[in-house]
Amino acid sequence: MGILTVRLTEEEERVLARRSRRARMKRATYVRMLIREEPFITGADVLADAAKRMGDVRLRVARKQ
Repeated sequence: MGILTVRLTEEEERVLARRSRRARMKRATYVRMLIREEPFITGADVLADAAKRMGDVRLRVARKQ
């Protein structure tokens, strides 16, 4: 098995930690899942994926600070 090393900024590490917690996975497991996702072939694939991830903007709640 190969080893992949990636350098992340502090902000990128925080985003990765937040997303992996939200998915209830360890960070390494979450990264593996992202690597195995299907690649985008066309721009329509990108737009369809973005629409799926954006959710309903009418339900957006302001983040507590």
